Amino acid sequence: MFIFTAGRSRESSLTLKGRSATLWRMGTLDLREEILRLKKERNAVILAHSYQRPEIQDLADFVGDSLALARKAQETDCDVIAFCGVHFMAETACILNPTKTVILPDADAACSLEASCPAGELESFLKEHADRNYYVVAYVNCSIGVKALADVIVTSGNAKTIIEKAPKDRPILFVPDQNLGAWTSRQTGREMTLWNGACHVHLEFTRQQILDLKAAHPGALVVCHPECTEPVRLLADHICSTEKMIPFCRESDAARFIIVTETGILHRLRKLVPDKEFIPASTPQCSCGECVYMKMNTLEKLRDALASLSPRIEIPEELRLRAHAPLQRMLDLSL
Repeated sequence: MFIFTAGRSRESSLTLKGRSATLWRMGTLDLREEILRLKKERNAVILAHSYQRPEIQDLADFVGDSLALARKAQETDCDVIAFCGVHFMAETACILNPTKTVILPDADAACSLEASCPAGELESFLKEHADRNYYVVAYVNCSIGVKALADVIVTSGNAKTIIEKAPKDRPILFVPDQNLGAWTSRQTGREMTLWNGACHVHLEFTRQQILDLKAAHPGALVVCHPECTEPVRLLADHICSTEKMIPFCRESDAARFIIVTETGILHRLRKLVPDKEFIPASTPQCSCGECVYMKMNTLEKLRDALASLSPRIEIPEELRLRAHAPLQRMLDLSL
């Protein structure tokens, strides 16, 4: 409340301006402070995938890929995991951290790749082809229902290692990403049946687009995610998981890189490798390069989730245990 008295109107006016500036700061800095306060009260850890908004990455305790983040949470004594990513990532955190509360800032943060392989359709396919006795390899970017039907889980970083250790006497069914499956098949020489699924972001990058970028940036190395299509992968100087892009770019002698994956990783690359230039594969002529689902999480939604402990990920224990078994098998085979 402001009280105006004779002879003090100018001072009061300055006070009002000061309050206005304070209110403006409350809309920015104070939001971060409120999140940090709630995090402390809830004994929470904030995890952010590399494709999240920069302001969320900057506030998170840990930033990285989904499985590494879920395992990182296991090493903390937190009670609450605030997972800034998409739904299957929060589920994976729940699988590995059954005694902790897992929240996702936006319950609608889905994944096109996860959606391309519904658990019911996979189960029907396996029953229909029961005579094949498929060894089911599931990319971690899938629902808990699909994980529960798998023999082993893989990431884009360890798929080659896991496939090389797969039983030789059983045919492999790779779900859900046909592009990662095709690349891994080429790397290992193992024939596979590939599920017809793909990430909508990586599917949109084109060969001509990459050729145009190479022409516009002579000498820049093309670093590509294996979820991209084969015509794009064939133009890459290096193909690797999002997380492995950071050490590759840091250790490379090159000074410029065309990054062919979701644009969120550019924020981390520029922070962790500041002396080099990173060029997004997305262009003004296309809508590729940004996952709309990843960007659904905001600081405001994170604050609200910490305050209400919702949306909360809850899964039946029997299903969790079934999904945990192939995850654990992956960890064992990765040694």
